[in-house]
Amino acid sequence: MKPLAAIVAVSEMKPGRYPNYNGMEMYRQVIAQFLREWPQLRPSDIGGLLSAPAGMASADGTDVFAHEKISEELGIEPTFSETINAGGGTYALMLIRASLAIERGLCDSVLCLGAGRFPNVGSGMAEMMSKLISHPEFEYPYGTYIPPIFALNATRHMHEFGTTREQLAQVAVSQREWSLLHPDALMAPQGRLTIDKVLSSRPIAYPFNLLDCSVPSEGGSAVLVVSPKIAQRYAKKPCFLYGYGEKHTHSSISQAHDLTTLGSKDTSAQAYRMAGVGPKDMDFAQLYDSFSINPIIYAEDLGLCAKGQGGAFFADGRTAPGGEFPVNTYGGLMSFGHVGDASGQTMIVEAARQIMGIAGEARQLKKADLGVVHCYGGMMSEHATLVLGSAS
Repeated sequence: MKPLAAIVAVSEMKPGRYPNYNGMEMYRQVIAQFLREWPQLRPSDIGGLLSAPAGMASADGTDVFAHEKISEELGIEPTFSETINAGGGTYALMLIRASLAIERGLCDSVLCLGAGRFPNVGSGMAEMMSKLISHPEFEYPYGTYIPPIFALNATRHMHEFGTTREQLAQVAVSQREWSLLHPDALMAPQGRLTIDKVLSSRPIAYPFNLLDCSVPSEGGSAVLVVSPKIAQRYAKKPCFLYGYGEKHTHSSISQAHDLTTLGSKDTSAQAYRMAGVGPKDMDFAQLYDSFSINPIIYAEDLGLCAKGQGGAFFADGRTAPGGEFPVNTYGGLMSFGHVGDASGQTMIVEAARQIMGIAGEARQLKKADLGVVHCYGGMMSEHATLVLGSAS
């Protein structure tokens, strides 16, 4: 296994609501916290900079020119920099692009930044969101919206493989258990879940109830990626990138070729092949979980279980603390918090913390030498898989 890049420092804001911060102020908060947690770092340690739009379009130009504004405030002149957006898949793509830039000698280090904001619910917001996610001919006239779009994946999976609502609910139950071990998890104060609690929560879009859904919040994070050659300069135990895969399959859900096998099947195969490992070598997984069906499908596509067995994979707490195979060890989007599109980076932060051995006494895994992260963006459209691991 040959490391392609190394994560040497990570930080993230506590998920919540930050109504007084625009996009740029969110980035300032993210950077300030990052520097507080890693005081040995200096602006001169940043050779490249990648950022993403901080929520909806803003008058301050944060969405279009985030990387320029951030560079200016930090007083740096990166040799590799851009603002990119692929929804929740953005941050895995950032790590891939940072790795490529480092490999080609454009820079030795890249700071990947994310700040997630949700739009305020108000007049016209539903229509705007529907237009954003829908095919103008085949979907929008019929009132396409989220979460019903993802309910299509769930009902199709139930039809093809016999997946049950109880199995969907177990995903939420297991991830709440992990969140109870994270001091910043948004839903931890709400306490434990049971399958009955999930099934009796308010119906949203069949088969999803309220507790089958992720929790909208705001926040942000920072990840410093460097060349493997200089990783030990920054961290005693870096988190190395060994393999990755990327695929973009469609824009509108009506144009997807399959609702139960996604681009994640190909991206994980690419990542495993590049790393020279397989799914059986993984110690844990972080799987993007807007809704309870997502981890079930991704567990199958990533080869963590057989096709059609995703529901059973999560049954009986097998992925919860103390279970056979840890999944979303920070609580996932469903219990840690869905911090806008920046949620993809919270998964990378958690994976890096586990591998670096800094996840905290409560949730640090005994064995976290190799893990897989899968992020997606859009209507299950943009897919990226990362294989991360320690030097051993």
